[in-house]
Amino acid sequence: MVQKARDNSLPVDTIQRAIKRGSGEEEGVIYEQVSYEGYAASGVAVIVQTLTDNRNRTSAEIKNIFSRNGGSFAEPGAVSWQFERKGIVLVDKAADEDELTLAAADAGAEDIEDAGDAWQVTTPPTDLHTVRTAIEEAGFKVKSSDLTMIPTTSVGLDEEGPAKSVLRLMDALEDHDDVEAVYANFDIPDAVLEAVSA
Repeated sequence: MVQKARDNSLPVDTIQRAIKRGSGEEEGVIYEQVSYEGYAASGVAVIVQTLTDNRNRTSAEIKNIFSRNGGSFAEPGAVSWQFERKGIVLVDKAADEDELTLAAADAGAEDIEDAGDAWQVTTPPTDLHTVRTAIEEAGFKVKSSDLTMIPTTSVGLDEEGPAKSVLRLMDALEDHDDVEAVYANFDIPDAVLEAVSA
């Protein structure tokens, strides 16, 4: 998390305050990580990871966001089986693919693919730091690294209506102050995404 904050140019004092809040060093406030699961329109599976000082308040608010945006809350474990925890390292596109592949594979990376403006290196969650370090030591510029949840199956949203509904729910969840990350298993074709964004 600290590395992710640094990658996003957060000031050191902001990072330190967040660490104090999360570790309970801030007097009178105890934060805990809580995950919620649910479904968006068209059966899209959603996992929401939060950091909260009031589990009941956050639970009610997340449930409300789901119901207001055409989704439904689910019991723990109802959708998480559709995701795998992985490490993702994004490397500057200037990197030579073959050399990057060698450095990353030697450190334990599982896959390297073109992610548009970067190379995306996928790792087992326990090897994220090792792979990132090996890539940096090989002289490549790392844009970011993070643990994430990757869907094992995806739901295609080929029509504007369902796509809009799912994206509206994602935006509402991501805008909530307690939400740290939102993962979903939808796939929207570029043409539909452009139409929805217009």
